Amino acid sequence: MTAGATDDLVVLLDERDRPIGEAARSRVHTDRTPRHLAFSSYLFDDHGRVLLTRRALTKRTWPGVWTNSCCGHPRPGEAAEDAVRRRVAQELGAVVEDLELVLPDFGYTATDASGIVENEFCPVWVGRLGSLLDPDPDEVGETSWIDWDDLVRVVAVSPFLLSPWCGLQVPLLDEALRKAGAA
Repeated sequence: MTAGATDDLVVLLDERDRPIGEAARSRVHTDRTPRHLAFSSYLFDDHGRVLLTRRALTKRTWPGVWTNSCCGHPRPGEAAEDAVRRRVAQELGAVVEDLELVLPDFGYTATDASGIVENEFCPVWVGRLGSLLDPDPDEVGETSWIDWDDLVRVVAVSPFLLSPWCGLQVPLLDEALRKAGAA
């Protein structure tokens, strides 16, 4: 297999979230999406604000919806941390620093208005943005920095304003970050 042949592949998982194969990303996301490996990341600035992104209007699922900083899929054989750094560079044109896995066991299933299902084992990472942003307009329609506590309140009151994974992740991430800060 050539190096470029793995560029658009995702890792398929069994019911225990163990790798069982791979498939083309473009063919995985359907109304019967098999469980597969993904990640979410939340990037902070030096003022403690988190970067939210609005998905491009041309995205196949959840177009125009506000969500966490960056999401993606590790390629077969790619380390998860490397996948996060790769996607941040591709989607946001940026460098991430101080990357840390905070929610290693997060997974979810959600159905878009179009009927496309997300069915992902999706560990959640936190990092600090280490450069200026230069978002890819095919991936990101807008960006906005928000105080973390404000995002927690938005999710608590109006989770439908954000992607379903973001709405599920933020309370868990808030709890984990507060515990880590108290330790």
